[in-house]
Amino acid sequence: MKCAIRNNAGVIIVSHQYPSGDSTPSKEDIEVTKRLAAGGWILGVDVLDHVIVSHTGKHVSLKGL
Repeated sequence: MKCAIRNNAGVIIVSHQYPSGDSTPSKEDIEVTKRLAAGGWILGVDVLDHVIVSHTGKHVSLKGL
């Protein structure tokens, strides 16, 4: 969020990579997504999506959590 605020961003997309090749979100991924969205709302920064990618090219969008 610090980077988003410093750059006057109104929206962000968060992503991270799973090195295992399995891009299935964990409970922690889901919880972090919800917390980022809640914190962003307070700060005026919308979290448009949280995307998990793997080296195989598979990806999962957590949009809408």
